[in-house]
Amino acid sequence: MMNYVSKEPIQKGWSKDKKYCITDENGQKYLLRISAEELYERKKQEFERMGQVASTGIFMCKPIEFGRCEDGVYSIQSWIEGVDAEDVLPRMTYEQQYNYGFEAGQMLRTIHSIPAPDSIEPWHIYFNRKMDRKIQMYRDCPIKYENGALFIDYIEAHRSRLNDRPITYQHGDYHIGNMMIDRSGQLTIIDFDRDDFGDPWEEFNRIVWSAQSAPVFATAMVNGYFKNQVPSAFWELLALYISSNTLSSVPWAIPFGAEQINIMLHQAEEVLSWYQNMQNPIPTWYQGI
Repeated sequence: MMNYVSKEPIQKGWSKDKKYCITDENGQKYLLRISAEELYERKKQEFERMGQVASTGIFMCKPIEFGRCEDGVYSIQSWIEGVDAEDVLPRMTYEQQYNYGFEAGQMLRTIHSIPAPDSIEPWHIYFNRKMDRKIQMYRDCPIKYENGALFIDYIEAHRSRLNDRPITYQHGDYHIGNMMIDRSGQLTIIDFDRDDFGDPWEEFNRIVWSAQSAPVFATAMVNGYFKNQVPSAFWELLALYISSNTLSSVPWAIPFGAEQINIMLHQAEEVLSWYQNMQNPIPTWYQGI
C-alpha cells in the first residue's frame, strides 16, 4: 500500500467498507476503502471495472491501487475535493440544476456503453425472480404501505416488458446522493461499490431520491440520457422497476429503526402520488423536454 502520513475516518454512507481520507507526504489526498478479506474477488472485479469506466473519460473517483492488507482488502481511489451534490443542487437555479442533470444523464449513458459478459442469464429470468422475492418480502413484512397492493398489481400487469431487454454494466446506485461537485464546479460520480450488470433502464430506479430533492435535475437526467427523445416504453419499465424497489424498501428499513421506516413510508406515498396510484406511467415530477 502507498505510504501516507495521516488517515481520517469517513462515517458517511451505507457501505460496510471502512473508509478513510489518507494524505501522502506531498499533501495529496486519496480515498482508502477497506473491505473484508472474503470479498477479495468481488472487490478486485469492482476495481477493474472502475478502471474500464474511468477509461471512458467521465468525471469520477478514479481507481489507483488495490491489494490485500492487515485488515482485509483495500482499494485506493482519487479524492474528490468538493461538496455533496444533494446538499447544494436543491438551492441552485433552474438552469444550473438542469445543466447538471443533463450531464448526469450523458455520463450514465457512457457508463452503460460497457457491455456485460456473455455468461449473464437473460434479464427477464433474473428480474422476475428478483421481483417475486421482493413481493414475498413485502407480504411477510409486518409494516405495510397504504395502497401498497397497487405496486404489486402494476408489477403483475407489466412483467412482459422485461422480455428481450439488453444487459450492460451498471453503476448500481446512481442518484444525487452519489455525486459530488468539485471545486471547479464539475459534477463527479462516486461510490461504485454496488456496481453490477443489468438492464440499463433499471439503473434509473434510484431516480426517486433525485426527484425528491431536485425534480429539475431528475428531469434533465432523463433528457440527457435519451438526447431529448425519451421513448414511451422507458416510462412503463421505470414504473415497474420503481414499484419493485419500493416494495422491498420498508422490509430493508426495519433493522435500521423508526426513522428509516418513516422515510420509506413517506417515499412510497410520494411515489404513488407521482404515478397517480400507478395509473399514469409518467411521474408528475417529470417536466418534459
